[in-house]
Amino acid sequence: MKDRIMGAAERLRSRLRIKHAGIQMTITMSFTLIAGIGMILIGAILYGRFSVRSRDIMTENAGQFLTQTKRSVEDYLRSMRRISDTLYYFDIKNKDLEEDSLDFEFNLLYEAYKDDLVSIALYTGGGDLVNAFPVSAQKEGLDVTQQSWFTKARDTMENVHFSLPHVQNLFYEPVGKHNWVISMSRFVELNRRGIPRQGILLVDMSFSGIRQILEKANSDNRSEYIYLCSGDGDIIYHPRMELINADLYQEQTDTAGRADGTYSDYHSGRQQITIIKTVSYTGWKLVSVIPLENYSIGMGKTQYFVVLVLAFALLGILLVNQMVSGNVIRPLLKLDESVRDLENGNLNPDIYIGGPQEVEHLGRTLQTSVHKINQLMDDVLTEQEEKRRSELNALQSQINPHFLYNTLDSVVWMIEGGHDRGAVYMIRQLASLMRISISRGRTIIPIKDEIRHAESYMNIQQVRYKNTFTVSYEIPEEITDLCTVKLILQPILENAIYYGVQSMDGDGEILVRGSRDGDDVYLDVIDNGLGMPEEQVEKLLKGTSLQEEENAARHGNGVGLYNVHTRIQLRFGQEYGLLIQSEPDEGTMVRIHLPAIRYSPDIEQILDGKTGSAQRKSAGGAARDPGAGGTAQETGTTGTAQEEKQ
Repeated sequence: MKDRIMGAAERLRSRLRIKHAGIQMTITMSFTLIAGIGMILIGAILYGRFSVRSRDIMTENAGQFLTQTKRSVEDYLRSMRRISDTLYYFDIKNKDLEEDSLDFEFNLLYEAYKDDLVSIALYTGGGDLVNAFPVSAQKEGLDVTQQSWFTKARDTMENVHFSLPHVQNLFYEPVGKHNWVISMSRFVELNRRGIPRQGILLVDMSFSGIRQILEKANSDNRSEYIYLCSGDGDIIYHPRMELINADLYQEQTDTAGRADGTYSDYHSGRQQITIIKTVSYTGWKLVSVIPLENYSIGMGKTQYFVVLVLAFALLGILLVNQMVSGNVIRPLLKLDESVRDLENGNLNPDIYIGGPQEVEHLGRTLQTSVHKINQLMDDVLTEQEEKRRSELNALQSQINPHFLYNTLDSVVWMIEGGHDRGAVYMIRQLASLMRISISRGRTIIPIKDEIRHAESYMNIQQVRYKNTFTVSYEIPEEITDLCTVKLILQPILENAIYYGVQSMDGDGEILVRGSRDGDDVYLDVIDNGLGMPEEQVEKLLKGTSLQEEENAARHGNGVGLYNVHTRIQLRFGQEYGLLIQSEPDEGTMVRIHLPAIRYSPDIEQILDGKTGSAQRKSAGGAARDPGAGGTAQETGTTGTAQEEKQ
């Protein structure tokens, strides 16, 4: 029924949307066409302009950053050159090497710059080592005159020469230590007894200083990368050096032959911007590579700007449309709100009736439909309640009559045998049991009445079985006035006797125990009988076949646990019912789970389904028993005097 209501509401909303769209189409077409063409043209012009500007800005920023990096490298190299100048002009030129030693001066400079220096060495023009620090043990068989740093310094005396990064290979070092260095060499004059001689000064500076500068440059600029190469195209530093050494990446090698400037290139199928700057003193080239995809940042800003312009233009159009079409559309919107309220589940919405004739007709039609739907809903609820009560009555009527027959047979046997007092006791217990069973047609009774019914039943059974088992009750006073479905303990007790303690020759024990946990009430029937395997426990609450029902009836089981479980769920819901725990030769516990609802005649009428749908709907919260306190006390078996009062 709810689906039918929602479907009708959705169809009405569709009709409203169609009319609404038709009115708006006529009003907005001309405005949308003109404004759309104008916005596209303006957007295309702005997009192109900002695209070019974004590329220029990015290139300019990259060039400035490359210049800063170049200055940092040059400053580092200049500091190394100052060390060479200091050694040469203040120490080597002023010393007579035949009489004076340079150990102190080398040591002093090394200690001052040891973070950037690896070694300092002085050679004669013939390649003989004059002095070195901090290591002085030169490798055997080494001819320094054939190394490039030596030949360049000797052949070009006026310059300071820088080598490519390499592992220091002149002096012995501790095992496992390998220093990457850049060798700075120059021609010097050595003074021996006033006679000038040729010499070569070698300063090995750590490559880590330059590498740190370039690594910082690449970490600060994620959109592009910077690498350093020699004037011959040999790569000195590259952020992807490991990939290059593994032949997994290739860099352009023709940049070394280009003049400083900005170039547009294609590399590996991608367009990129290349900026080249030469490092002073060395002839090295600092190269910044900017993939063209990085311009998406600037392009994104442009797109955002264009979208912003379009949004403002669209907002203006919407404001104009709202002013022009407001009087026409407003009644449709009010009727749409009424339909939306119905769609959200309100079956008594305030339907708007007004506006133009068409809108008013729609409102009246909707109002009539809602009225008919409510009538259908009431009819369906009445039918469902009658069906539920019929199911409960059918289950209630299945109570096993064999117990009554057996009890009457026992009474006849007692009378014939002269046991008049026992027969009277049995008849009183049976009268009490039947009085509660009938209960004036009620289905919902207090727990105390259900316990009294169980006591009467067990008193009769104890007489019939000549006290071959004992029964005890632990029912707290706090739960005796709460609601239960009647005749739910008797079938469980019947099962406990026939399938649990019947054959235990006086050792059988049955305990009826009650408890409360918040909004839940539990009644437990516990026996120490034969128990049952887990597979049988799983089948008990799933119903039985006709043959199994007949077998159960012959043994006194009646409809049994499935009947009780179903009646509880039909009355209180699927979350309530029975829970069975059993172990073979250990015993069985059957737990009845009920909601904690305080009994009263009004609540009984609500739970028995004898009130209107609105009252039943509000019964859930109102009927809950708020009290969770109370002292637990046992209610023992009722005496004869009590039964006579009943």
